[in-house]
Amino acid sequence: MAKILIYSKDYCPYCQRAKALFQKLGQVFEEIDLLANPNKKSEMVSMANGRSTVPQIFINGKHIGGCDDLYKLHDAGKLTPLLAE
Repeated sequence: MAKILIYSKDYCPYCQRAKALFQKLGQVFEEIDLLANPNKKSEMVSMANGRSTVPQIFINGKHIGGCDDLYKLHDAGKLTPLLAE
């Protein structure tokens, strides 16, 4: 099973939408809520090549991007193969 990491904020609708897709696909993910862990933001920005918005999504250590990026992968049929790695 893929290792999925999502940096999020609990009130963010894009974060909720991204998590809902993973749940629909039966995927388990680790979530780091930046409101509860503000010290993790610099880690996220560094890993996301300077991107500071949420969500920032990583699959098996590969930066996927945000919610729109995730859905583009899914719509193009490229998300499922990533999750199978």
